[in-house]
Amino acid sequence: MNIQDIENVELKFLDLNDYQELKEAMIQAYSTMPNAYWKEDQIENLINKFPEGQIVIKVNDQIAGCALSLILDYNQFDNSHNYKDITGNYTFNTHTNDGDVLYGIDVFIKPQFRGLRLGRRLYDYRKELCEKLNLRSIAFGGRIPGYHKFSGTLTPKEYIEKVKRKEINDPVLNFQISNDFHPAKILKGYLEGDEASNEFAVLMEWDNIYYEKPSKKAATKKKIIRLGLIQWQMRPYNDLDELLQQAEYFIDAVAGYRSDFALFPEFFNAPLMAENNHLSESEAIRELAKHTQDIVNKFSEFSISYNINIITGSMPEIRDDRLYNVGYLCKRDGTIERYEKLHVTPDEAKVWGMQGGNELKAFDTDCGKIGILICYDSEFPELSRLLADEGMDILFIPFLTDTQNGYSRVRNCAQARAIENECYVAIAGSVGNLPNVHNMDIQFAQSMVFTPCDFSFPSNGIKAEATPNTEMILIADVDIDLLRELNQFGAVRNLKDRRKDIFQLSKK
Repeated sequence: MNIQDIENVELKFLDLNDYQELKEAMIQAYSTMPNAYWKEDQIENLINKFPEGQIVIKVNDQIAGCALSLILDYNQFDNSHNYKDITGNYTFNTHTNDGDVLYGIDVFIKPQFRGLRLGRRLYDYRKELCEKLNLRSIAFGGRIPGYHKFSGTLTPKEYIEKVKRKEINDPVLNFQISNDFHPAKILKGYLEGDEASNEFAVLMEWDNIYYEKPSKKAATKKKIIRLGLIQWQMRPYNDLDELLQQAEYFIDAVAGYRSDFALFPEFFNAPLMAENNHLSESEAIRELAKHTQDIVNKFSEFSISYNINIITGSMPEIRDDRLYNVGYLCKRDGTIERYEKLHVTPDEAKVWGMQGGNELKAFDTDCGKIGILICYDSEFPELSRLLADEGMDILFIPFLTDTQNGYSRVRNCAQARAIENECYVAIAGSVGNLPNVHNMDIQFAQSMVFTPCDFSFPSNGIKAEATPNTEMILIADVDIDLLRELNQFGAVRNLKDRRKDIFQLSKK
């Protein structure tokens, strides 16, 4: 049929009244396999068990194709199953509404309607159904009807590899791969009587990136996450209470906008060093470290009372007589987790005697997995890549930079981290001057939220940006589902396309 002859195309649920026309369509579609059609009572059984899974596509009110499916508890089947196993010896008693996989048991397009890309519509419907029903994946045993021509010289695995490399044209397998299905396993003796495939099939799978494993907890996993970035003004404070009062003001502000996270900058508490300006720089920062535990305790109280996850930026901390640059993730459920700056700058080491930390990990939150890198650490791409391998969706970077040069290093590296790790990156810094604090006298910052650069994101990779060198908050929403789509269907796929066959990255 030519496209100009088409008056209407519609996708419909299969009705038992369609059976005779369906039978004729199956006979035409499977002309090389005698009696390869479903009996009327079998179709009736399928419709009764799972009406949403049985669809036909009609062109000019004539059946042009069909797709039949079951829902299976896939744990009940091993990877060496065959067609009889899947269909319960054609009884379909394997179907269960409590299953986790949509299994395709048949799909075809009548010969005269091939070439119109109608099969794609059937596959797209299955994907939408899989997402709607929150099933883990779609699977089916795909025939390889061209294999019999090569069975004397190639194993099924070799045949599939040659098809993937376009050295052999297998229109069925090529179509499935082009529709985002990936070969998972060779199935031997899959469909009895399929001589064209030598009774081999390829287990094809499509993963539902939106699948959420059922949970017994009352909480639901958020998809749209609201970030609250605090571009903090460095100003003199009389004491710790006054600094905490200012911090609470900002937490109250971002929580008032229902933000899920509040991000403070690196060393936001540095103004408290003014009272120790008579000491050397290394002594003054050690005095500042005495406030850290009190600040963490108070921030944890704020996180609960304002119902927000707080990333405390960073503060000096002394452990075993060694000085570290650390921060704390104060979750709104009351738990607290610690992170460390792994790479200290030459100035931090020389002036303060600061040591680099040793622990790197992604954190579980009620908004998914996040990573936190303090300032200079963002300039080492290995760290964020390791966090991405742990499932990080959002990377937070609290920073402190005195000049535009330093800021540009953090800013440009942070944007690169968003692209290469297919994640969102939020950076927050301090502005203003501290003339009475040695080694902390000037600041330059522009807080921002970066995204990957693809069609679903801003073309310049910037979701939101604060006014440079101005005290303010920045609120931005980020959509986690867009990251899942990017990972599977992006114009480029920086995580998937890594050449792990020639290099590896791992933590000690």
